[in-house]
Order: sequence, then C-alpha cells, then structure tokens
Amino acid sequence: MALTFYNTASRKKEPFSLLPGNDTVKMYCCGPTVYHYAHIGNLRTYIFEDTLCRTLEYYGYKLNHIVNITDVGHLTSDGDTGDDKMEKGAAREGKSVWEIAQYYTDAFMKDWHALNIEEPTRWTKATDHIQEQIDLVKTLEEKGYTYRTSDGIYFDSLKDKHYADFARLDVEHLQQGSRIDMGEKRAPTDFALWKFSPKDKKRLMEWDSPWGIGFPGWHIECSAMAMKYNGPTLDIHCGGTDHVRVHHTNEIAQSECATGKPFARFWMHGEFLRLDGNKMSKSSGEFLTVSVLMDKGYNPMDYRLFALTSHYRNYLNFSFESLDSAREALKSLHKKTDPLIGKATAIQSEEAKKWQQEFKDAIGDDLNMPRALGILNSILKTELSEGEKAALVADFDKVLGLKLDHPREEFVKKPDPNAVDDTAEIEALIGQRTEARKAKNWAESDRIRDLLKEKGVEIKDSKDGTSWKRV
Repeated sequence: MALTFYNTASRKKEPFSLLPGNDTVKMYCCGPTVYHYAHIGNLRTYIFEDTLCRTLEYYGYKLNHIVNITDVGHLTSDGDTGDDKMEKGAAREGKSVWEIAQYYTDAFMKDWHALNIEEPTRWTKATDHIQEQIDLVKTLEEKGYTYRTSDGIYFDSLKDKHYADFARLDVEHLQQGSRIDMGEKRAPTDFALWKFSPKDKKRLMEWDSPWGIGFPGWHIECSAMAMKYNGPTLDIHCGGTDHVRVHHTNEIAQSECATGKPFARFWMHGEFLRLDGNKMSKSSGEFLTVSVLMDKGYNPMDYRLFALTSHYRNYLNFSFESLDSAREALKSLHKKTDPLIGKATAIQSEEAKKWQQEFKDAIGDDLNMPRALGILNSILKTELSEGEKAALVADFDKVLGLKLDHPREEFVKKPDPNAVDDTAEIEALIGQRTEARKAKNWAESDRIRDLLKEKGVEIKDSKDGTSWKRV
C-alpha cells in the first residue's frame, strides 16, 4: 500500500511522495506560544505529529522538521486586538517577558520529552527571526499586498483572489455578518503583519523596523521561519484543526503572495481533545497538564497510549476513567512485552513478515494508529517464536513510541529536592485576596484566585475564612 495522508487542502486522502530531485521531507509544525503551560489537548497534536514523523522515517524518508516557539506577537484575539499573550503572562506572574518565555519553554520541553516525542531537526524562536519577518513584510509591501493604519501594517486579503480557498470561507457573508471590531481594517479577513508600539507606553518586547517601533504579527513568524529553513514550498505543514480558518489561511495568503509558489503540498491537522464535551483551552481556565497527570500517579506513556487509541482526525473525549483504561491496557501490554526484551532475532518467517507488512499498511493509511495497536496485540497472541515477537515489538515501537524496550515502571512523582517552599507566598496571596474581598474589589479577588490556580492551589471560602490545598 502506498503511503497516504489526508490533505486538508483537498479534503481527501492522497498518496504521499517527494517531488522529483528531492530527498528530504520539508516539514513545518506550529509550536507552542510560551506564555503558559501546554495542556494535554495541545500535546495530543504534538503526539500526532510525532507519529507522522516516525511513520515517514519508517517508510525510509529523511526529514527536515522545523518546530517554532512563539515568544512574541500572538495577540489574545484573532481580530488583532487585545494584549500580546507573552506580555499578559508577564503581567500575570510579575516576571519579565523573557523570564516567562524561558520558563514556559523549559516546561514545554520537559513535557515533550516525558511523552517520548522525537526532537525536530530545528527549534526556531520568533524573537530570533525578527529580521526575516520584517523582510517578508517588505516583500509583501513591494508587491502591493499591504496597507498602513494608525496601529500597524496589514495584509489586504481582498487582493488575494485565493484567500478563501483553503478554509472554504464565505468571505462575502463574513463581511456582512462580521462582529469583529474592524477599527481601520478594510475587511474582517485582513490581518496584522506588523503592529506599532503604543505611543503612551513602552512595550516589553519591541523592535525597530522600516515602519517604526513595534512587533510582528503572529502569522508572519511561521511563514518567515518555515521558508527560511525549507524554501518556498513545504512538503507537509501541520498544526491543530483550530488553525485552519485563521492562522494557516493567513500563512498561505502571505507566503504565496510573496513568492508566487504553493506554500505547502500537504496540510495535516489534529482534532481537539475534549473535556466534558468541550474543547480544552487555557482561556477557560479548565485544562490539564502532564505534570498534573504525573502528580496523580500516571506515567506519561499512559497518556500517549490514550492519544493513540483514537485517530488523529477524530475528536477524543478525555476522562480519568478513560485514562485509567489506557493505563491498564499499557500494563497488560507490558506483561507480554517485558519478558521479550533482549530476545529479538531476525524477522524471517513469512508469517512475521506478513504482520510487519500489515503494520506498515496501517500506519501508511493516514496514520491509523488504533489499527496499528490492534496488530501489535494480535502478534503477541500468535505462535511466532519469542525472538520474532520481540523483533516485531521493537520494530512497531519505532512508530508507537511507547518505550516497550524498557520494563513497565509504575510512576510516582518524587519530591523535587530543589523545589522552593512557596507556602509563605501562597499565604500572602490569600491574605491579599481576603483584603480585596473586604474592599469589594472583586476583579482583584478573581485575579488572585486565578493566579493561585495556576500555581496548583485550590482555595475554598467559608464562614470560618479561606482554606487551601495543592491539587
């Protein structure tokens, strides 16, 4: 079976191969905005992208895989309004924006490695590529695709006749029914390429440019970095399904108008993880992190297996009951695979080769990981020799990434000997919140509650005062 992926651009499965003369898959994946912890819904997307990379390697491809770190320019609204998420994070925690970026980048990398996600070829930070972003905006300006307002340089989406194609947007009705605060924008679908710093205050992150002091829009960074390291046309561009209508549509528009070439041959998107039937999101305040799961005694591989039990293009509903099931399934799997560790021989029998081909066909059919897991469990029930079973387990785990070459270890998070006791800080914040409530300053009270929640502290108000516990 040919390697086949679902292409969001065409809305159908297509055989994948490289263009003639190319020997490496040019791939770009949208990475985290490092103003907060990545939740397990975000990380489901990175697990899907990891299985994609592993599948491509299983099929013999080399990769030039780029993942960005958004550490500037991502505004809280898709309508180019609100605060930069990085500055919002700095204000929330009373740290510099650079400290916030480094702290949450480190936290993200810790989760990335805990989930056994392979390293990309290159990590790229937006703040390390400001000049590339400025150069791309200049190219668009020279080609007549931009206009200037009092707050920035904008892309004129009405000049791109293909703007609506990727997301199948009804631009006419979007304009008629737009609830976006248009400001000086000419159309709801126009977007900021470069934003000017406010005249009445200095931003925490700003740079000089041909248009004045300011900072790049969110979308421009991905185009600039993707094309710097992989040229004008990518083989595969990935991200979450929430990127289709705005972020990836805007990437395509600015990239193709600048170069006159297709930006990506394949677009692949992971679907949402749902919590209680709703999309998990940071803005709701209700989200789970890998650290929270680990605190509850789960091994990160339990969550990885849970993610693999559903196809990446399907919604996945999270509950601790379903995660418990995945944990028990992984324990059961290890009972069968642990005794095989170190016993692998060559895969020689026709039956073993048949199973290997079935696995390859499953992963090659648009990353059908549920089917691939079924094949793994099936070979463990066969009469194959221990040596061939062991070899097949090791071979399959190159893609599944469940660490089946190591014995199962029950995970108990050990106390960090270097951790700082922040009890006094927590008590002080609770005291400040109590004073705010007495003064009926509910906004400040809510702000402190949210800050405590981000620190993993749950508070409860009663007639006897406020109690707290770590969760």
